[in-house]
Amino acid sequence: MTTPQNPDPQQDPNHPQSPDQPYPYGGPYPYGQPYPYGQQHPYGGPYQYPQPYPYGQQYPYPQQYPGHAPGGFNTAPPLWAPYYGAPFRDAVQRFFKKYATFSGRASRAEYWWWTLAGSLVGLLMEIFVFAGMTYTRSTYHGQSYVTPTLGPVAIIAYILVLIWALAILVPTLALTVRRLHDVNMSGWMYLIALVPFVGGFVVLAFTLLPPHPAGQRFDVPTYAARGF
Repeated sequence: MTTPQNPDPQQDPNHPQSPDQPYPYGGPYPYGQPYPYGQQHPYGGPYQYPQPYPYGQQYPYPQQYPGHAPGGFNTAPPLWAPYYGAPFRDAVQRFFKKYATFSGRASRAEYWWWTLAGSLVGLLMEIFVFAGMTYTRSTYHGQSYVTPTLGPVAIIAYILVLIWALAILVPTLALTVRRLHDVNMSGWMYLIALVPFVGGFVVLAFTLLPPHPAGQRFDVPTYAARGF
C-alpha cells in the first residue's frame, strides 16, 4: 500500500503557505494575508514605499498650481502664490489686488502681461496729448517757425498721464520686486536700475529669467488667501 504524496503547497491553492516561504512569483496572493516582509513584490519588483518630499523643501508651485485648468474650471492659485501661465485679465487683476505687496513672487506671465497693458494705456494717453496740441506760426528775422502750445485737450491729457503714473508707481515697483523673488533674487537688486545707461537693461534681463524653486523662501502664505 502506497502512501499518498503530500501536495505541493505552492501548487495547491487551498493549502496555506507559511510566512517563511516566498510566495510564488505572479500567483494570486491570499486575501487578508500580510505580505511577507522582505519578499519580492508579486509584480516582479521590490515594494516601493511612498517617499516623502525632502525635509525643509517645499513643493514647487509651478507644478502645484497649474496655469491652465482643464474643462474650463478656474484653478487660479491663491493670491499670495505666483500664477504661472496667467491669462491677460487675471494678470491685470492681480496687479491691482496686490497693489503694495512686496512679499511673495510673480510669474513672467503676470509681469509681462501687465507691462503690455500699462504700455498700451500710456501710449493711448500720449496720443491724446499730441492730438490736443495746437500749433502757431511765427516769423523771426525772415524765418518762419511753428510753435506747439498746449490746448485744452492736451492739458487734460497731461493731468491724466500724471495721475496714471502716480497711481501705478507703487504696484509696478512691487510687481518687479516679486518677479525678482521668483528668480530667487532679493528685491534690493532692483536698485541696479539706478546705474546710468546699463542698470535698466540688467534689471530687464533679470525679469526675463525663468522661475527658480528656491524662490519659494519669499512666499508668505495667508489664511485669507487659502480660503479659511
